[in-house]
Amino acid sequence: MSTQKDPDTTSTHSQLFTLRFWPEDQGDGHLDWRGKVQHVGTGEVRYFRDWLMLKAFIEGLLQEERSKRS
Repeated sequence: MSTQKDPDTTSTHSQLFTLRFWPEDQGDGHLDWRGKVQHVGTGEVRYFRDWLMLKAFIEGLLQEERSKRS
């Protein structure tokens, strides 16, 4: 059994994102995965082709949130 607290009930500073992934045919039988991330609180959306783009978007939003609280 986990002893971690549920962030939805213990913190007002949690962030919620939705992710969507889909395959994109590149021809010659090659598929690339594409994605969309949306910050639920602000509605801000980014489309991405790799994990680094996804990571950069989320880290940027979290940094903005930290700056607002300081």
